[in-house]
Parts: sequence; structure tokens; C-alpha cells
Amino acid sequence: MCLIAPRLLFVSPSNSYRIASFLNACQRLAVDVFLLTEGQHSLATQWAGGLQVKSLADTDNVLSLLAAEKFDAVLGSDDATVPIAATLATAMGLSSNDPLAARLSRRKDLARAALFQHALPVPDHTLIDLSQPLSALLSSLVYPCVLKPLTLSGSQGVIRVNSADEARSACLRIARLISTLPGEESHLLLAECYIPGVEVAVEGMLTAGKMELLACFDKPDPLEGPYFEETLYVAPSRLPAVTQQEIVKIVNEVCVVYGIRQGPVHAELRIDPSGKVWVLEVAMRTIGGLCAQIFEWISGASLEEAVIQNSLQRPLVCAERRYPAGGVMMIPVPKEGVLRRVEGLRQAKAVTHITEVAISVRDGYRLIPLPEGNQYLGFIFAAAKDAASVEHALRTAHDCLTIVVAPLWHVQH
Repeated sequence: MCLIAPRLLFVSPSNSYRIASFLNACQRLAVDVFLLTEGQHSLATQWAGGLQVKSLADTDNVLSLLAAEKFDAVLGSDDATVPIAATLATAMGLSSNDPLAARLSRRKDLARAALFQHALPVPDHTLIDLSQPLSALLSSLVYPCVLKPLTLSGSQGVIRVNSADEARSACLRIARLISTLPGEESHLLLAECYIPGVEVAVEGMLTAGKMELLACFDKPDPLEGPYFEETLYVAPSRLPAVTQQEIVKIVNEVCVVYGIRQGPVHAELRIDPSGKVWVLEVAMRTIGGLCAQIFEWISGASLEEAVIQNSLQRPLVCAERRYPAGGVMMIPVPKEGVLRRVEGLRQAKAVTHITEVAISVRDGYRLIPLPEGNQYLGFIFAAAKDAASVEHALRTAHDCLTIVVAPLWHVQH
């Protein structure tokens, strides 16, 4: 008997690093994938099969173009495409989260307001309208506080300020960054109280409203500003068990408020010096960058495969754990300029417990650090018997690297 393979619609920007990982996962699972991207010159759909459209956000046009196609599930690759995928799935009569839930989880201001209304622990916050005079509002803010765009991710545009003068300068920087975004996203910022403490990241999977915890990551490097560039993720978390239980409980409560009932969840939380857990973000997507590779070492499962299986309403199947602990260092951009080369790769890869060093930026590429940039130079992965060994290996390997960056003026002249 010939079984018909399930068919998945995967919605993604044409330049997303996630495309290859999800296509490979579909191949391993014998799932037929149809790639929907935006643009006119991408080779992705020619390679994988699919459709390119002028605008993914024009869902009426997309639906008309896909009217003759049949799918079993729809997935979005990132923050921008998750709401689109939810809208398409709902219109096709497929199991999906409410599109409003997807929008709520993506818009920081709407998310904060909803959680505050339900008495969940979010920082005090207010909106800043950059099209209006700022003096009175900036002088009324409680400092230190954090300014951030409504929708950008990867800490892009996020700046801690300690005074009204710093806030004014930060507003000008962020205004240039968001000026081309659609609608009110181009002139509104979120200002929220700075919460001191340590951060964790949570990766989970929802099925019929019930979340299964996949990993809780410590972020050992302090994230105190003025910019919030993430570096180390290490699992399992070394926080007290009672704190981790509170973290999972709060993430579940946030999902209920948002109306998220299925699919991946990536959450960022901060624990202040008193031990109180604060919600920074709960997104309907997987962990960013190439960090998903960690899961194959610590859980025996591909995160992309888990997401695909979940979308098809299949149970999550994990192989035997390969290592008790794992982690990643997102190699930060050291300064603005043009990448010439990365030295010390052989030494970094030879460090005990290092599983891979992946440089994702080519020589000759312009590097833009935070808060304007949204890129990492690459990723270092480690797996070991405990979290302390993982952290030590990641730091040691990073110390082996020398990143040679040419100034822009030198390149231009």
C-alpha cells in the first residue's frame, strides 16, 4: 500500500537561515513541504518547490494563489511570519493558534498590556510616541529604564537609559532604525522599568494547551545594558528547582492569556535579586539563530522535527539523551567594520567538549553591532556531563578566536 505523505506549508522570508533546517527535517520525516516566500529573485522555492509572492502580508492574495493546493499544516519560520501562518491556517480550516494570539505575542506593547491586566509579573511600562514632543514624557519616566521597538527581535534597538538625556539620544537612534517599519511600529517605542537580576530562556512545546518543557537555559553572562547582546545559553539551568517550577508555571499562564494552544514557545524571563520572576517575552517560535542544534545533543531530538510533528498532531518522540548538558555561545560582533577573517578556529574546535564552531558571516561582510545590528558572527556549541563543564568549554573556545575587522573608512579608501 502506498501511503500519502502529509503536506506542510512553510512560510518564511526567502533569506531565512531556518529554511534549510526545516526542509532537511521534512525530508527525514517523509513530509512533503511547500515553501512560501516573499520576493522575486530567491532560489529557495526553485530548490525546494513552492511559491514566491510580492507580499506575504497580503494573505487574501496568497490564499487565492494557493486555492488549488491542499495542506495538512502551516508553519511560520519566525516572529514576522508566525501571525501570517496562523491566518492562512485558520482560513484553510486547519488546526492553528488564533491569529490574534500570534499578533499579541509579537507586539511587545500589546503583550505587556494583556499580562498586566491579568496580574502577571511584567515590568512597569508606557508607550513613547516619537512623533510627539518628548521632553515632558522623558522627564516623567523612572530611571533606569529600557527603551525598545514594538516588534524587532534579537535585542535590536533595545537600549538601557539612566537619565532623560540618555533617553533622548536613544530615541533618536531607535527612530532611525524603525522608520521604515509599517504603521505605528515606525514611531512608537515601549519604555519599561529596568529589572536587575539574571535571565533565563525557556523552550517549550504546546499541545492542546498543555506545555511540555524542552529546556530551561541559564544566561551566565550579565545582561545589564546599555545594550543586551546575548552570548551564552547553558542547559540544564542551575537555578533552584522551586524557581524553575515558578518559571514554567508563569510561562504556562502567559500562554493561556495570549490564547496560544499549540506549537513551539520561546520565553525570556528575568529573576530579580529577591527571587521574583518577571516576564520579558513569550513568543510563538523556536529559539533563534542556529541554537536549535543544542537539542540534538541534550534531548536526542531535532527541534525542527519536533515542531513539524507537533503541527501534524503527532506525538513528540525523543531518542535517548546523548549528553546531560549542552550549550551555545552566540559569538558577538566586536565592533563595526568589515570582517577580514576569524583566526584560531582549529584551536577552538579542539577544546574538550566542543562539538562545533560555525562561523556564519563570510569574509568581506559588513559587521554592525547592537543596537543597530541584529546579527551574530557565528555559534560555538558544547555538550558535556554538567552545565559547568559546558560553560567552561564555551568560554575557552571563544578565547581562542581572534576576529580581525577592518574599519569601514579603510575599506572605502
